Amino acid sequence: MDYIRVTKDNLESEHICCAISNNKDVQVASKKAWLLDRFDEGLVFLKSTERGKCFIEYIPAEFAWNPIDAPGYLYIDCLWVSGSMKGHGYSNDLLNECIRDGKAQGKKGLCILSSAKKKPFLADPKFLKYKGFSVCDEADNGIQLWALPFSEGAEKPKFRECARHPHVDEPGYVLYYTNQCPFNGKYVPIVEQAAKAHDIPFRAFRLTSRNEAQSAPTPVTTYALFCDGNYVTNEQMNDAKFLKLAFR
Repeated sequence: MDYIRVTKDNLESEHICCAISNNKDVQVASKKAWLLDRFDEGLVFLKSTERGKCFIEYIPAEFAWNPIDAPGYLYIDCLWVSGSMKGHGYSNDLLNECIRDGKAQGKKGLCILSSAKKKPFLADPKFLKYKGFSVCDEADNGIQLWALPFSEGAEKPKFRECARHPHVDEPGYVLYYTNQCPFNGKYVPIVEQAAKAHDIPFRAFRLTSRNEAQSAPTPVTTYALFCDGNYVTNEQMNDAKFLKLAFR
């Protein structure tokens, strides 16, 4: 497998793996706009040259859009290999390149979100453990921060206090999300419309800056749904899934 690094220079022409290729699609446009503003902060987007969902996205942890304290680390936004691309060692390729890059930059290590059991859109804990990662912090909702320090004495990353006890002080459904995930560009408005049509209390808060994201009441900021103050899920929903949840 050959890989290519997406940059400012080739962003418009490259397929970004996790959405359709039409640049005019709201999903692609919102994700690419988010990426464009991150490259100057050190974000790396490395993907397969073949079409498909096979990529790694990481950034210096100080610039991560998550409420973590991990100075000197690289934070992995997403490591994604799916479909027919699974089982060929591509995850190893991508992660090994991130490790090589982190060491070359003199970083303390890598960190990433996961959980005790595999959750949608989060890294597989079995794979992380196999690669030498271990849990260094955990929020009340079971979302864990895993780390791979490059030396034994490296300080471990941790969640900020705002994310340790995910909760919001508002009734009904409340969604925190960013444009980091392209699917939000399409499906958040669809869920908003479904909630309105069925008189379901629903408010969506799009996090539009790093400071907002680093102060969020949830470890997962790409998509975090609450109901009557309590955390529900990080899994992106369409209208059918949301209504099934609301009327269960």
